[in-house]
Amino acid sequence: MAKLNETYEAMVVYSLSEGEERVKALTDKFKGMIESEGTLESVDEWGKRKLAYEIDDQGEGYYVLYTFNAKPDFPAEFDRVLKITEGVMRSLITVKVSSESEK
Repeated sequence: MAKLNETYEAMVVYSLSEGEERVKALTDKFKGMIESEGTLESVDEWGKRKLAYEIDDQGEGYYVLYTFNAKPDFPAEFDRVLKITEGVMRSLITVKVSSESEK
């Protein structure tokens, strides 16, 4: 039987080149997008971190981890919007595996 909802994690690295106000605006934008399509469980802001390698000549990024429940078709659209948004350096969306499903 197909799952109606799944739990996902999205790690997003925002560019700091336009300031932390822009990062806050993008964080809120994506929170709203998730809430309109599913249930936002948590937003864990890791803050400014040094990157392992430079991306677009930048050595630091602002990391945010979103945990949410949504229908299986939403993450593809969410990923598409992340990829075309100015200010998003990298993103990765994964299915969160719970300890109950491992049994």
